[in-house]
Amino acid sequence: MPTFSDHMSAFHAALQQGSIQPAYSGLLQFLLELRTRFQKFHPEYDVPGTFYSGYLDMSYFAIVTPALRPRKLKLALVFVYETFRFEIWLSGVNRAVQEHYYHLIKDSGWKQYDLVPEIKGSDAILTHVLAQEPDWSDLPALANRLESGTLTFIRDVEAWVTKQNR
Repeated sequence: MPTFSDHMSAFHAALQQGSIQPAYSGLLQFLLELRTRFQKFHPEYDVPGTFYSGYLDMSYFAIVTPALRPRKLKLALVFVYETFRFEIWLSGVNRAVQEHYYHLIKDSGWKQYDLVPEIKGSDAILTHVLAQEPDWSDLPALANRLESGTLTFIRDVEAWVTKQNR
């Protein structure tokens, strides 16, 4: 099993090749521009200024809608490094909220989106892949795809949570 020192040597060698830094910087810039796009073109949603760049596990920004806020729910538009894809997540503001909605969704039988296999330790309640294999050569089209998929996810989730309170 490789040691921490072995991993650091491999990391250093990869950095010396010169592709990691501009790729990582470009990805974060793309996500920041996408966050700004949501702030500008979707003022009905709260897109907080905080941005999580992560530890090469995930990078994301949050979106809070008027229907989700009182329920202490939020969305995260996430780039997952391990799978190298974009996802949209439904999350709670804390673990108790997440667990409550996880069980509510599971017990309701709603299966439009993927419920995480296990809520304990999870950052999400529901996940949905927005771009399995992102086309990095056409960033405007990728941004459109992510925006469109996110808006559909928002509509569907809001419709479901609204029905639960009737």
